[in-house]
Amino acid sequence: MENPDLYDDAARERIVEEPRKRVDAPIRTPFERDRARLVHAAASRRLAAKTQVVGPQSDDFVRNRLTHSLEVAQVARDLSRALGSQPDIAETAALAHDLGHPPFGHNGERVLAEMGEPCGGFEGNAQTLRLLTRLEAKTVDAAGASVGLNLTRATLDACTKYPWPRSAAEEPRGVHADGSPRTVRKFGVYEDDRPVFDWMRRGADGTRQCLEAQVMDLADDVAYSVHDVEDGIVAGRIDLAAIDPAAVWETVRDWYLPDATDDVLDATLAELRAVGGWPSTSYDGSRRSLAALKNLTSDVIGRFCGAVQHATFAASDGPFVRYRADLVVPEATRLEIAVLKGIAAHYVMRADDRVALMERQRTLLGELVEALVERGPDALERPFADDWLAAADDLDRLRVVVDQVASLTDASAVARHAALCSSSWES
Repeated sequence: MENPDLYDDAARERIVEEPRKRVDAPIRTPFERDRARLVHAAASRRLAAKTQVVGPQSDDFVRNRLTHSLEVAQVARDLSRALGSQPDIAETAALAHDLGHPPFGHNGERVLAEMGEPCGGFEGNAQTLRLLTRLEAKTVDAAGASVGLNLTRATLDACTKYPWPRSAAEEPRGVHADGSPRTVRKFGVYEDDRPVFDWMRRGADGTRQCLEAQVMDLADDVAYSVHDVEDGIVAGRIDLAAIDPAAVWETVRDWYLPDATDDVLDATLAELRAVGGWPSTSYDGSRRSLAALKNLTSDVIGRFCGAVQHATFAASDGPFVRYRADLVVPEATRLEIAVLKGIAAHYVMRADDRVALMERQRTLLGELVEALVERGPDALERPFADDWLAAADDLDRLRVVVDQVASLTDASAVARHAALCSSSWES
């Protein structure tokens, strides 16, 4: 059960106060209720049909946004429990961390950021906050306005990867898979969601993440780095026994570590290759090789989380909750995660066939946004049609269209495009 001394009344407060549950209802902590609400949310189910790295329809093995989120949640829960913080908070944050991602993953985010520029842009994490506090129907306030899932302050704060508005975001660095400069800024709240954001961040320390958000953020990096490589290996795109360091290091610098030298990256790869189970031969699809691959991913995840847990305990006596301590990620761990990400980016995300597909995806989403803006409420789902009719001006209506498109799965975006646009789509 939850230790009440670690999470005070402010941490457990909700946007709208809720009556006590029936006496015969199961006894659960506020944070257990938060997790249950997230699990049952419609936005969570839609993640099963949204792209993680490659489209969910491309292979039975490949991860989608939902399976990725479940794996992030497992890592976050285990690390949170080891640190002595509330595991339900970190797990809920992990389950929620990708809710705001649109169709086609970061590629779709790029389109909506560009087309949504007049109304304040688009960012998947800011969209997550919007879903949790407005778009996902569960609770309404005294005026009848939706407050989303009405999660506790501690849980909402843990879901916030970038706790600052767009105006405070750093300029993006690096390039997209097609070599063009990145343009999407990382931020966690749109201007019209500032009231709930300010309520949530009451008592927070500037733009600092709470400890539970730091756990979620690390768990995402760990799962992303390890599992995307695993998917790439099974898909036949990555061979860990035949890595081309010179080519991969260029991608690592373009995407993650602009100042890393070849010597540092060579040494980092050597440390990873020393992990028990690192393959010396190519993956052949047999049960034996698949078992070896699964054991390798488990060992690497354990390596990363163990190093972080040890460094965090060495840096502070805790308690490791909210703003009373910080997670410590050793530099060696940060480098190893970036190298694995770079391997996946180089051999999967930068592959010629994927770059061509991503261009078609961007065209589709751009045409869909234009069609919905032109057609208006008749082409929107009922909740978004209601938002359109209540909108004060064209910029507010554009935000409604962005909300609608962001809510779609890959398949439903293709279907909407087919119904509303004249151009054809080929996957």
